[in-house]
Amino acid sequence: MDLLLAVLLIPLAAGALLALVGSRPAAPAVNLAASAATFAAACALTLQVIVGGPMQVLGGQFFLDPFNVFLVTLTSFVGMTTAMFSRPYMRIEQDRGRLTPARLRLYHSMYQLFMFTMLLALTTNNLGLLWVAMEAATLSTVLLVSLYRTKASLEAAWKYFILCGVGIALALFGTVLLYFAAERVLGSEGMNALLWTHLDAVKTRLEPGIIGIAFVFLLVGYGTKAGLVPLHSWLPDAHAEGPTPVSAVLSGLLLNVALYAVMRGKVLVEGSVHAAWPGQMLMGFGLLSVVLGALLIWRQKDVKRMFAYSSIEHMGIITFAFGMGGPVANFAALLHMTGHALTKSAIFYTTGHAAQKAHSQRIDAINGLREVSPPLGWGLMMGVLAIVGMPPFGVFASEFLILTTAMQQQPWATPILLAGLGVAFGALFLRTQGMVFGRSTLQKLPHPPDLLPVFLHLALVLLLGLWIPPFLVGWWRLAAGMIGA
Repeated sequence: MDLLLAVLLIPLAAGALLALVGSRPAAPAVNLAASAATFAAACALTLQVIVGGPMQVLGGQFFLDPFNVFLVTLTSFVGMTTAMFSRPYMRIEQDRGRLTPARLRLYHSMYQLFMFTMLLALTTNNLGLLWVAMEAATLSTVLLVSLYRTKASLEAAWKYFILCGVGIALALFGTVLLYFAAERVLGSEGMNALLWTHLDAVKTRLEPGIIGIAFVFLLVGYGTKAGLVPLHSWLPDAHAEGPTPVSAVLSGLLLNVALYAVMRGKVLVEGSVHAAWPGQMLMGFGLLSVVLGALLIWRQKDVKRMFAYSSIEHMGIITFAFGMGGPVANFAALLHMTGHALTKSAIFYTTGHAAQKAHSQRIDAINGLREVSPPLGWGLMMGVLAIVGMPPFGVFASEFLILTTAMQQQPWATPILLAGLGVAFGALFLRTQGMVFGRSTLQKLPHPPDLLPVFLHLALVLLLGLWIPPFLVGWWRLAAGMIGA
């Protein structure tokens, strides 16, 4: 219990502290220290769950198993490295007059609050509290997306708020239906009828019709926050107009948390209805996201919007794999979820500094990064190689597993999946060549960028493609089994 409280209370307390001192010179160091402490507590909590097995704490209101504790560790790690990256990045933004001290204080405090809401959503056992945490995550990131207070950023934040507000309202209706179904079986439990472990224990006794409708609302509602097509239109605008550290945690973390909420619902509905349509819905949304996301990459002129559409494509791949189900597909989805979170955040780190060098996010304004800053240029190139699934990176391993499983279980979907991957491959390579190679017209940055997070992430993704540690294999196998068929 102490470790779980540390994971949750450290970012909450840090957010309160930074709301007071977030504009001072020491604020970036405080932000990083709090994120590092959260990651250390998450690692200790993970070790406790691996050794002792799934556990419930605080009267069953919080639940930890290999599935969510894996995401807790991933979330806190990327949160720590993003805080590391944001130190020089936000200092340059402040020096250029894009951020006032008040906005910098807002950034630091809301960043820690955002981390708290995601960790709360991942660890809570109460599906009602999960909904509250997802709504709080939306509100905190709306303030981060609108941080620059430009017309475009305010419009993007408003669009994000409205679309995700509608989505979260649908998820609330799905949660209410879950409670309605659970009350018939667990009437004496009161609000504890919304505890996921209680619902999982009686899922075969839940009314299939009600649970089925509830899952549809949960999928559409939380699928909006996961960026699944056709509910995705907020995502490119939010990525393009918000600060780059916010883009990194949105793509690398929030989309995973939203999909986690969908998967918890999928376990319940499959145990109740004993039908294939929940998985088929996930596969349909996934394939649509892969194809449309890949096609829209070609049309982008803004580098952050381009990689935002790449995130939509990859969330489609993960959703499709979870829809197929089974131990291999679920394992591949978890591997891809990890590889995408690490790689896409590393890409945003490089594109953020590249855009600062060019004073623009337009792709045609960023050129010759290898010439003016070889580490930055090669970091971006390696990130693109990893995200398009080139061997030996971990994304290649997960996509290979997903494709081979699709050939066996869903052969009709394999050509569609391959077409989407091929289109995205060509688009990203075409757009990236000029950014990395050629003659440079870019300027040096007033403060040297911190590229340690970039190469740390890429090294981990490379390791996952060459050799997955046995403890991690066992961990993901357990999680894959818990997600269901």
